[in-house]
Amino acid sequence: MMSNPLSSIRRFSAAGPLVMLAVLFVLLSVFVPDFLGVRNMRGLILSVTLVGTIAPTMMLVLALREVDLSVGSTTALAGVLCAVVMASTNSILLGVGAGLAAGALVGLMNGFVVAKFKLNSLIVTLATMEIVRGLAFLVSGGEAVSIPVERFYVLGSGSFLGINYPIWIALICFVVFAIVLNRTVFGRNVLAIGGNPEAARLAGVPVNRVRVLVFVLQGLAAGVAGIVLASRITSGQPNTSQGLELAVISACVLGGVSLSGGIATITGVIVGVLIMGAAQNALNLLDVPTFYQFVVRGGILLAAVMFDRLRQSPGLLGAGFLRRRTSASTPSKA
Repeated sequence: MMSNPLSSIRRFSAAGPLVMLAVLFVLLSVFVPDFLGVRNMRGLILSVTLVGTIAPTMMLVLALREVDLSVGSTTALAGVLCAVVMASTNSILLGVGAGLAAGALVGLMNGFVVAKFKLNSLIVTLATMEIVRGLAFLVSGGEAVSIPVERFYVLGSGSFLGINYPIWIALICFVVFAIVLNRTVFGRNVLAIGGNPEAARLAGVPVNRVRVLVFVLQGLAAGVAGIVLASRITSGQPNTSQGLELAVISACVLGGVSLSGGIATITGVIVGVLIMGAAQNALNLLDVPTFYQFVVRGGILLAAVMFDRLRQSPGLLGAGFLRRRTSASTPSKA
């Protein structure tokens, strides 16, 4: 019996991210010197921790059929506030609290405006991105803010069991939000709203509350990322993390999170993060100029969106295939 081509396309789409990662690693191991070296692999994993810390919550935002373009600016603001408060008080606790509070407040503002006024989250978070970036420059006076508390540097450079703390933090984020997505009513509600908001509302799901909470979680994750980044670079810098939002969204979409909402897996997001990290790592090893790297990253994002479209509408490929088979099997009339 001949298999259905549409089902074959769906199976390929489901396995696509993992296949893509395997092929990418094979190609890079052949063509990029020292790519599979222990030192480079360690550096690669450490380099994806910033994206990896934010990607699990961006997964929830996209699964909700929303988007958040403000995470890069929120990361910068959290790092700057953390540095400013720590420089003023010499208190790590107050500095970290200020960074987390900044992230949560940005997320709360995004969620409230999107849920209350029914505005497009793309436009809302685009505006927030500019506002928050401006606040980061205002708070810092437009300059990098040094962190005088050297004990704080351990968060970015220290390790436990031979694994750097930023890696542990990213892993914890993945584990926590895997449980949230797959084992909680909240996670099921997120997927239900993303799949069909009106049906979820009629079923009694608190749609607005879930939207706000998801954006708050996204802001908190960006705050955590900003604090860890400030520890790694020993300062708060208002111009950091530009373009981070595109890298995070690309990683999620490459990992199978649907831009149409309702579909997300944490394992896919991990694969997407590794794909983005491996591509960036290879560009650096090959000494590709920064301007060309922008082109490559933009191409990856475009490819990810096209792949998502094909995955959600396999008929775009399958329909033409079926038409050709049907016309070939139908005898022509004399």
